[in-house]
Amino acid sequence: MDPRLFTSLEWRCIGPHRGGRVVTVAGHPTELGTFYFGGCAGGVFKTTNGGSHWENVSDGYFNTAAVGAIAVSDSDPNVIYAGTGEACIRSNVSHGDGVYRSDDGGTTWRNIGLAPTRHISHVVIHPHDPDTVYVAALGHAWGPNPERGIYRSTNGGGSWDLVLHKSPRAGAADLTMDPRNPRVLYAALWQGRRFPHAAESGGEDSGIWRSLDGGTTWTDLTHNSGLPKGILGRIGLAASPARAGRVWAIVEAEDGAMFRSDDYGETWEKLSDDPDLRRRPWYYMHTIADPSDANTVWVMNLQCWRSLDAGKTFEAVPTPHGDNHALWIDPRNSLRMIQGNDGGACVTFDGARSWSTLLNQPTAQFYHVTTDNHVPYRVYGSQQDNWAMRIPSISFEGAISWKDYVEPGGGESGYIAVSPKAPHLVFGGGIGTGPGHGRLIAWNPETGQKRNVTVWPEVFGMGAGADTLKHRFQWTFPVEFSPHEENTLYVCSNVVHRSTDEGASWEVISTDLTRNDPEKLRPSGGPITADNSGAEIYCTIFAFRESPHERGVFWAGSDDGLIHISRDGGQNWQNVTPPGLPEWSMIGIIEPSPHDPATAYVSATAYKSDDPRPFLFKTNDYGASWTQITNGIPADEFTRVIREDPNRRGLLYCGTERGIHVSLDDGDSWSFMKTNLPITPIWDLVIKDTDMVAATHGRAFWILDDLTPLYQMQAENIPASVSSTGSSSGSGTGNVSDGVHLFAPRDTVRYKLYGRAYDPKTKTNINYKMTGPVTVGYKLVETPSGRRIERFYDAGQNPPEGVIIHYWLGTEPESVKLTILDSAGNEVRSYSNKKDEASAEAPSEGEVQETTAEEEVSSESTEPVEEKGPWAPAQVGMNRFIWDYRYAKPVKLERKPPKRGGGDEAEAAAPPRAVPGEYEVRLTVGQQTESQRFKILPDPRLPVTEADLKAQFDLKLGIRDRLSEAHECINRILKVRAQVEEWERRSPELKSSASSLKDRLNALEAELVNVDADKPRPGPNRIKEKLDTLGNMVDESDHAPTRGAQEVYEQLRSQLDDVRRRFDQLLQTEVKQFSERVQSLNVPAILV
Repeated sequence: MDPRLFTSLEWRCIGPHRGGRVVTVAGHPTELGTFYFGGCAGGVFKTTNGGSHWENVSDGYFNTAAVGAIAVSDSDPNVIYAGTGEACIRSNVSHGDGVYRSDDGGTTWRNIGLAPTRHISHVVIHPHDPDTVYVAALGHAWGPNPERGIYRSTNGGGSWDLVLHKSPRAGAADLTMDPRNPRVLYAALWQGRRFPHAAESGGEDSGIWRSLDGGTTWTDLTHNSGLPKGILGRIGLAASPARAGRVWAIVEAEDGAMFRSDDYGETWEKLSDDPDLRRRPWYYMHTIADPSDANTVWVMNLQCWRSLDAGKTFEAVPTPHGDNHALWIDPRNSLRMIQGNDGGACVTFDGARSWSTLLNQPTAQFYHVTTDNHVPYRVYGSQQDNWAMRIPSISFEGAISWKDYVEPGGGESGYIAVSPKAPHLVFGGGIGTGPGHGRLIAWNPETGQKRNVTVWPEVFGMGAGADTLKHRFQWTFPVEFSPHEENTLYVCSNVVHRSTDEGASWEVISTDLTRNDPEKLRPSGGPITADNSGAEIYCTIFAFRESPHERGVFWAGSDDGLIHISRDGGQNWQNVTPPGLPEWSMIGIIEPSPHDPATAYVSATAYKSDDPRPFLFKTNDYGASWTQITNGIPADEFTRVIREDPNRRGLLYCGTERGIHVSLDDGDSWSFMKTNLPITPIWDLVIKDTDMVAATHGRAFWILDDLTPLYQMQAENIPASVSSTGSSSGSGTGNVSDGVHLFAPRDTVRYKLYGRAYDPKTKTNINYKMTGPVTVGYKLVETPSGRRIERFYDAGQNPPEGVIIHYWLGTEPESVKLTILDSAGNEVRSYSNKKDEASAEAPSEGEVQETTAEEEVSSESTEPVEEKGPWAPAQVGMNRFIWDYRYAKPVKLERKPPKRGGGDEAEAAAPPRAVPGEYEVRLTVGQQTESQRFKILPDPRLPVTEADLKAQFDLKLGIRDRLSEAHECINRILKVRAQVEEWERRSPELKSSASSLKDRLNALEAELVNVDADKPRPGPNRIKEKLDTLGNMVDESDHAPTRGAQEVYEQLRSQLDDVRRRFDQLLQTEVKQFSERVQSLNVPAILV
């Protein structure tokens, strides 16, 4: 498919703005408010105000999302290096594609190689030369590879040399440089890897190495005096900037501890052996030396630890979240730091006494997503190393902020199931949220009670293996309600469990549906440290669904590569595993077709066996035969989820480690959906109504608000104007043509969204807005249609408040016109692509962008933003326009409005909103015209009648028309007065009569508008301000206007008619006489 077909599809992030895991941080050496962090699957974020607000700076440049290391050059802070692929190799770790470099402080980036390394633990830049850089490459997390060790570049990444390499099994877990002598480097090599069922840390290839010549040669220090004997595991290193020759090593070993050398690693002293410094070594083992105090050293682990006696003893330092990984300390001021943990990144300026918030970073990792049937619908998911979250798809307070968030039952890792018929039944799984293997929580949103209904609540210890368990539950075990029986709930371990009494009791309805391999059920970890958190439990059911068509037809997929089906309610199960699926693959999602009972789709991965290929399968006969359907998906992009759109048969979506692919032909071919969705792992998708909701594993929740263009692009329905009949790609969409096509807009519910911005909206970087009781920050961006929209830093985006209109332009047009008509064919509003013909009205507050192309409003000025647009976008390809339901604004007032804040002036009244009903949109491109019908639907939550809304509309329209009359009268007054003043200046004989006429004109103007609004003692509001205020009051909600509003309107109308009548009389008398006097002096007459 032509990628331009996707450009009008617009995603929005709804949050939560609650940070995800951060394993690397850095700071600007001289700009004290500027810091960076790398999200474990979210890219690079930057703050310029000390962590108050963060913004992603790598979107559009990075091809993978995981950032394992980031470093800012001390000699040229514009130079930044980011190593991709996280080196804290959890079971959900994401890989990278090498190193990226920025030469402009993170504004732009380019890839400079080392893609085969996949996971990078550290980047070190020479303190005096930004082009000399070292990279610690861990290598593949799931298997051996040769691209491991320490790489060096002396030309800024133009070329690389592997200067330290031990074996394909051991990569570089850490690298530190002596800032006093940059030729001195210390490296930690680590023999560690992941398996589908276990984590392994330690081996004969682990060790400590030193270079005294800038990395050209290396000496093995592993067996030097004082270091532990035997096998070593992961090691963290830190060279002291405050004392030459001093270096610390936190070592995983049988005799592990914190060690220190004061002679460049020749001999070592064992210091603290507190086990809290070495919990889960494969995940932590990060140590950082204070740049100015030779006796202060830090260790990041479950807690943040600091030693003030050179490593002999440690004290815990509070941080906003546990599971600490990274710390950068300003080399010029040790009080200034940035820290990274599983909850995000936080900044301190007082030496860790206080930290900035983590609640402003949209980097949450979600495993799955579901929605409910609330109006509007709500989104549920469990966040890695945090609690579950329920977020509304729409907030009626301008932005989706913390006031809208609710924590349901469950958390960290599990599925959440919401009964489609009984909304008080919400069940959430999550091993990571408390004791009890296979933890399951029943949450009642009405009472807030959270009841533990775990199937088998037996405590699981970190030292035990899965072979000790009665039932084996995976980290993300399935939880699902029956689509046929509202009280029937299923959860899965290695067998399928069913409850019909809200979890009070359970029955097993299957045999063991896994390979049940004893070799893969043993304790995880070793050969040094055991680690059985629950994420490594293997041979479990990972995917489960009951057919939406047939009661008792079950599909089950295991994490060890098996698929089973039962067609008799679980009494009998048949192994229907596709023959092309590698052994030990993980079945991620089974998707029974919503259109055909015999059809199902499967997404699977084998990356945990170091095989990154995509695996998607389709069956049309209940699993008797399968077809692999991965044509068009890159060979190294594994697939986590597949969904079929319930609104259109054969329209498939697939989530991969990088984004979303779409198929219009039932999987025969796939195309990458290149939209504004950032590159990030997609772990789950839900089609809700005509929206798509994505659970990302590093960038929170996202919603694509309108899928209807894809419905109309289906192979059998593809418009001839968009695609010709031939197809060179085999995608079923044909070749994009040079024609014009208007897509039918979806029927749209007319919600009323609130939220007030603090004025003025300036071109400064951050503006502020009230969203109910919460104030959020945003920046202004501008779309190709000229609308200004708010992009929030710390809140989720609302959907567009209006009708989304999509249209295709095959070539660059000379003229484009969009016209909205009511059911009777009367014009409601029109827009042109010609900016001098388009409306110069300001956009509605909070409106989201209409196309993926946007520009940030300049931050170089603090002047109020000039109002522009909207006009009809005219880009080649797909275009997106938002009609905000509004009729045209009043005639423009030529008088300069008073400044905001001066006096009791009123905001200009918004024009009336179209009432629910049928409408038509007409697209005219040159001589070609296309039209489509659509409906505006009433808000189903409101007890309001059609007559109520019509009465509101009629009054609003009347107010709009009276404002036009007032503006026209004022404009004419201004025009006449300007001419009078000009001839008064030119002809002294006219001074007396001109002064009298001006007094009469000024008096009339002062009755229409508050002419003293900007003065220290502003005058009272007049007819215009009162009409504006009345119009906004009537528009505040969807209800019939009050009797008082009608009466005030009639009074103002009468007053306006009186002023207009007296102005007309003035024109016919004094103005006419003055004009005749001017003519008698042989000068041009006054134009009225």
